[in-house]
Amino acid sequence: MIRETVRQFAEREIRPLARELDEKETFSPELTRKMGELGLFGIYLPEKYGGQDMDYLAYIIAVEEIARIDGSQAATLAAHNSLGVGPLYYYGNEEQKMKYLPVLCTGNALWAFGLTEPDAGSDSRGSKTRATLENGEWVINGSKIFITNGSADNSMGATVQAITGEKQGKKEFTTILVDKDTPGFTRQTMHGKMMWRASDTSQLFFDDCRVPESNLLGKVGEGSKIMLSTLDSGRLSIAAMGLGCAQGAYELALNYAKERKQFGQPISKFQAIAFKLADMALKIELARNLLYKACWLKDTNQPFAKEAAMAKLYCSEIAKEVADEAVQIHGGYGLMKDYEIERFYRDQRLLQIGEGTSEIQRLVISRYIGC
Repeated sequence: MIRETVRQFAEREIRPLARELDEKETFSPELTRKMGELGLFGIYLPEKYGGQDMDYLAYIIAVEEIARIDGSQAATLAAHNSLGVGPLYYYGNEEQKMKYLPVLCTGNALWAFGLTEPDAGSDSRGSKTRATLENGEWVINGSKIFITNGSADNSMGATVQAITGEKQGKKEFTTILVDKDTPGFTRQTMHGKMMWRASDTSQLFFDDCRVPESNLLGKVGEGSKIMLSTLDSGRLSIAAMGLGCAQGAYELALNYAKERKQFGQPISKFQAIAFKLADMALKIELARNLLYKACWLKDTNQPFAKEAAMAKLYCSEIAKEVADEAVQIHGGYGLMKDYEIERFYRDQRLLQIGEGTSEIQRLVISRYIGC
């Protein structure tokens, strides 16, 4: 039911706008609001916080179906649910949850995840942003980059990782909630992206930005733990984006192959093309089973970090392979913006980078298997 409902919504509301929004590099608050009305924000949160009280698999299926049509809208949905709402729900106190979560489940407001910095990507502990406690306020200085949902008009604020001291010669990281109208906090939209052009990507700047001490998320020194555990769950949503992207690209290629005729017959009848499509279908099915298993582990409160890394790695790599073959099947037409597959080919490229590169996923997996 969830799959069918979200698929119909994506076909009806998103597909007609996807190409134009991508071309104009325009973020759509209207589509975000409609996804909220459908109940896609906070889908796994309890009803008391405005959520739908569903499991994580339901959320992942929703992301998959949106990504089947448009990576940009799927990015908005995935980043908000996993990176925005997630830390607030899992680590916020009751007052923070009641303040932020109900409105963040409506689609009228977004929340960002401030981790990546110009000199801190795969090495999250390379962060330079600092926060000091002065007279009951956190004073934050530094910057963040490549932050999804950080500068849109309906962005409500961000969870920010900052250095708050040192312990035994190591940096102490803490997470702090920063509302958008806080003095000293400025946001700048990033343009000129190759992919996800209709999603909001931003830089965040903190110049003596002062927030109340009560805006602490979790405990002092728990920043890395909060951020990295958030990424474990976030990897499932990026995997879902890869799976959805692969499914959409495969369907575009299959439909094109059935319609396109060469040498007097549809090119799908040629073994060279038919075998490509068969391999694509096989890889997608394997990716879906791996991802859903990881979601099942999370939903049943079992360890899932290794499987999440595997799913993120495999689904993002499959998106690359399937999108590439789909363009090949389209031939020259696959390189033209008039054909949807051109956008899928661009959108898949971030999936092997965002929320942990493919190389980092292999590092995580290798550690879990004892290397």
